[in-house]
Amino acid sequence: MLLKDLKKGVPVLHLNNQLILMTDEHTRKVLGCYGNDIVKTPNIDALAARGTVFTDAYTNVPICVPARASFATGQYAHTTSHWDNATPYFGEPDSWGGELQKAGIKVGSIGKLHYRNKKDAVGFDFQEIPMHVVNGIGDVLGCIREPLPKRWKARSMAENIGPGETSYNTYDRQVCQHTRNWLSTNGKSSEPWVLFVSMVAPHFPLIAPQEFYDLYKDIELTPKKPRENPEHPWHLAMRECNVMDNFTPEKTRIALASYYGLVSFVDSLIGDILKTLKTLDLEDTTQIIYTSDHGDNIGERDFWGKSNFYEESVGVPCIIAGPNIPVGKTCRTPISLVDIYPTITTTAGLKPRAEKPGQSLVKLANDSDDQDRLVFSEYHASGSTSGAFMVRKGRWKFVYYVGIQPQLFNLVEDPDELNDLGRLPNFIKIQKEMEMHLRSICDPEAIDQMAKEDQRKIIAANGGTDAIIAKGGFGATPPPGVNPEYAAKE
Repeated sequence: MLLKDLKKGVPVLHLNNQLILMTDEHTRKVLGCYGNDIVKTPNIDALAARGTVFTDAYTNVPICVPARASFATGQYAHTTSHWDNATPYFGEPDSWGGELQKAGIKVGSIGKLHYRNKKDAVGFDFQEIPMHVVNGIGDVLGCIREPLPKRWKARSMAENIGPGETSYNTYDRQVCQHTRNWLSTNGKSSEPWVLFVSMVAPHFPLIAPQEFYDLYKDIELTPKKPRENPEHPWHLAMRECNVMDNFTPEKTRIALASYYGLVSFVDSLIGDILKTLKTLDLEDTTQIIYTSDHGDNIGERDFWGKSNFYEESVGVPCIIAGPNIPVGKTCRTPISLVDIYPTITTTAGLKPRAEKPGQSLVKLANDSDDQDRLVFSEYHASGSTSGAFMVRKGRWKFVYYVGIQPQLFNLVEDPDELNDLGRLPNFIKIQKEMEMHLRSICDPEAIDQMAKEDQRKIIAANGGTDAIIAKGGFGATPPPGVNPEYAAKE
């Protein structure tokens, strides 16, 4: 919107405030505005009703730390060497926050960042109750890929389930309250501000506060998609590494009720934040984005967590609302987390960076749908025998595994991804076209070697393979003030 500077008599751009809300491990398939008629998410759904919903939004890496690095830098993880949960963002290359700081725009964060530490200059004027990787190092066990170790801590996903309270629940409530306090104190500033708020739910452990678990305890929630037969060798290796063979049907039911409960729990916290924004009369001058760093497999194909390219894992919600955003629109242009960088900077009145692959969501929301837009994701982390790369274009999703048979899915005719066309000779032409699109972005074989070489250096710097395996893995990063719990064997 253009206003007139009365002293100088020239038009100036009036910039909006920006509130970016991120949760962790929220698959877009468990959200009312994405068509789920069981889950109760009234606050996020209301945000969607007054804005634009991107139906085909993706993470650029289906695991926390590198996904958040792509979100911060607006670049694909392989271009910045953010491979896994032991390669956290530490301020290079510059983030969207850093650009805002250079322009003199107030910018800060509240909650989970999963960067290296609080001392690094990562582009925030302040970090309130930040959650960073363990000891500034992260999950070194995930760097070991040749051969893959057993990650026994994964078995706890089937044990720590049901109604109750966790340190994550407490932390998320704190993030919500800090955000409301910050808005009440700083929200009415005469200068525009950008605030990044990040909560942990519905990330495991799948323990939901009683009132939210009770919403789903009597509903028959069961996964609908069977395990592949025969199972793709990359997925089989992942399954044998991340040991989750203790999920019985009853545990699966409880875990799903808990996941749904955690989604409703975090929706209620987001509702409190949005209510505060409205009470302060900031709704009309604030651009709001809701998204997640990656999804969750929610038991489909006997997978939990993330770390693959099925829609449950790689697909995320993305909603934008506020000034100049179409109301009640469903946008079918595929987008990914790298699009948030140019969204934030262009909304702040800054010139787009030509070297960034993303586009502003404001522009995409206002343009006609482009269902052939190419999106990209990759994975080099825990449980992967080789680098894996996904490109989505139109109806096709192509997943390329270095040294292993690729996968191909027709998402229009087979939205549940039950029919892998990658083995069929009739689809060789489509596969070659999709591989061409992939190679226009990167050289998969070269990137795979780069990742593994960097990971070998991290392994050596942390005592070597044997010492790391003996220490074991800790599963999930604890919130501030809580120690990680390692598991080295069954």
